[in-house]
Amino acid sequence: MSEALNVSYLAVGPEIILTLGAVLVLMIDVFRKPPARFHAWLVAATMLAATAVTWFQWDRVATEGPFLAFSDMVVIDGYGVLASFILLLVGALGLAAAWGMVERLGRRGAEGIVLVFMAIAGFQFMAVSANLVMMFMGLEIASISLYVLAGITRERPESDEAALKYFLLGSFASSIFIYGVALAFAGTGGISVYEIGAFLRGNLLLEPGVLLIGMALLIAGLAFKVSAAPFHVWAPDTYQGSPAGIVGFMASGAKVGAFAGLGRIVITAFPLYETEWTIGLAILATLSIATGTLLAIAQSDIRRLLAYSGVAHAGFILTGLTAGEAGMPAVWFYLAVYTVQLIGAFAVVAAVAGPTAAGSPLSDYEGLSRRSPFLAAVLALFMLAMSGVPLTAGFVGKFGVFAAAWRADFEWLVIAALVASVAGFFFYLRVIVLMYMHEPAPAEAPGTMRARLEPVGALRWVLIVAVAITVALGVYPTPLLDLVGKALPF
Repeated sequence: MSEALNVSYLAVGPEIILTLGAVLVLMIDVFRKPPARFHAWLVAATMLAATAVTWFQWDRVATEGPFLAFSDMVVIDGYGVLASFILLLVGALGLAAAWGMVERLGRRGAEGIVLVFMAIAGFQFMAVSANLVMMFMGLEIASISLYVLAGITRERPESDEAALKYFLLGSFASSIFIYGVALAFAGTGGISVYEIGAFLRGNLLLEPGVLLIGMALLIAGLAFKVSAAPFHVWAPDTYQGSPAGIVGFMASGAKVGAFAGLGRIVITAFPLYETEWTIGLAILATLSIATGTLLAIAQSDIRRLLAYSGVAHAGFILTGLTAGEAGMPAVWFYLAVYTVQLIGAFAVVAAVAGPTAAGSPLSDYEGLSRRSPFLAAVLALFMLAMSGVPLTAGFVGKFGVFAAAWRADFEWLVIAALVASVAGFFFYLRVIVLMYMHEPAPAEAPGTMRARLEPVGALRWVLIVAVAITVALGVYPTPLLDLVGKALPF
């Protein structure tokens, strides 16, 4: 029985540490009511400990190879460990950017920390799950945490509306995913990605309709989480209504976790149906790129603009995934750099609007270069990086996914994506023009100007780190490319 269970606490070490950290935060807050500074040290210790255990996983995989644990439901390989590293980075930056919200929430700030910890753990479970039901559990742990985070402030009706819309549509997407799991089991008799792959290699299905429908439902359920069109309708309203401080983490963490699960499913479980799912992903990519680009142009709120931009970027990432396993290094490079840029952009939004505000009209950014040269320069850099301007990490990421798709004979998709990238430069440039070529809007009191804005504390460090990563990996991307290349053989 011991060999069959194959218990390995190293395999779930980061998730255990994050869960223990969440319990400690809640218990200490209940019995001691410490200041936010104490929670900051506890958060830092938890994240460092989880990162250290993830490093031990990486060393074990590098020296002894991948391994399975807990009745083969958990797989620790370079793919899952890389996803865990990125999720921890996203969680650390996202929580630091949201620290103003944590402080403003007072006693409920501890609840926000716990929800972030649990969301990271849930997405990590998605990345290391070899079992589809296990992956669903990770998806639900993370999703429920994000639903609550969307409305945690309880200050404005917009936040409650954002949380409710996210919950209702997210529940629908979860039901689609679990129905896909059921059909995959009906078609193959297994719910492990390895069992499904082995069954398909050893058996010829003359009528694979049930299995193909199940595969399509699994992809659709995860496409919702990455806000790919036409499953994107929740994103603009949710991003606009949620507290400004936490939106960056909500958007970035969901993309990393869901793409981790999607990549493992299609490449490991359904390699024999690669023609079918690559065509399906190419169609999703085209819809996402076109929808996100066209609708972003018409937005008057920067959060909605970034939400539709995220739809387009989900399409760009799917473009790389159409190359199958050969495209995964480009996909993960893109995910790593884009999520950092997204957190940085939303950190600027939090600095301008306030950490718990809902809604961020573009008019607030008129003349921002005069009110805060630092914030304007940082946001301009992130806009340029997202548009794919050379010497930024965004350019390297786009070039990588386009090259992978081109080699996989999806030339038409690459051409469409290039055209959309050029068109998308308009709405990114629009933000820069507002910041540098418009006069600041007057304050509410006649004859006065709005106060200067200067990010302080953790928020400033988030912006510095995000800028450093964006510039450094744009000028010299080799270290991350090498790391991704070593991690990703399945």
